[in-house]
Amino acid sequence: MAPAGDREGYWGPTTSTLDWCEENYAVTWYIAEFWNTVSNLIMILPPIFGAMQSVRSGLEKRYIASYLALTVVGMGSWCFHMTLKYEMQLLDELPMIYSCCIFVYCMFECFKMKKSVNYHLLFTLVLFSLIVTMVYLKVKEPIFHQVMYGMLVFTLVVRSIYIVTWVYPWLRGLGYTSLGVFLLGFLFWNIDNIFCDSLRNFRKKVPPVIGVTTQFHAWWHILTGLGSYLHILFRSLSCDCSYG
Repeated sequence: MAPAGDREGYWGPTTSTLDWCEENYAVTWYIAEFWNTVSNLIMILPPIFGAMQSVRSGLEKRYIASYLALTVVGMGSWCFHMTLKYEMQLLDELPMIYSCCIFVYCMFECFKMKKSVNYHLLFTLVLFSLIVTMVYLKVKEPIFHQVMYGMLVFTLVVRSIYIVTWVYPWLRGLGYTSLGVFLLGFLFWNIDNIFCDSLRNFRKKVPPVIGVTTQFHAWWHILTGLGSYLHILFRSLSCDCSYG
């Protein structure tokens, strides 16, 4: 996390419960964390294209919803990192839970009859989302959100490994690529958190063009956005196979 003492800018004092390692308002007075903000474009533009392609290809609405949910996460993250306001933080973090629930639903419905609805799974995921939302609004503890998000991601990873191992091994390359890219982003996320002081000191000593490459939270956005996009593609392909 960012050390105390960052400057204020257009959006005023920080009210979010998290402030990342990027120096606040260092690039422009109008954006609190510039690189953490613009890096969200990969979670906004490609998924819109993916949703449009899904409509043209006649894919089920749940896959269109997956792409649009990723776009919503990107837009929420843009608003959060641009302002560092608590309300915008919720606009980032809660859609991460909701989008992952959509992803989980799609993964477990790959082998069902086309256009069928699993109401039991749907109810479970909606209830999970509501409980996480209510608890998080009450406790305001980022670790709680991170654990809940991690549980959903772990579920997706296990299900994906099952599919590429036992059902569609020819999708193994795409499945493992999406997983590897996402995990690399998670590694960068941890580096950014753990070594923030060292990274900031390093950026003070090098030209900006080099320093920007150490904005590892921005890399987290880029890599997890790409990994999520590839995972939606992986799910849609496995769905197409199951329908024959």
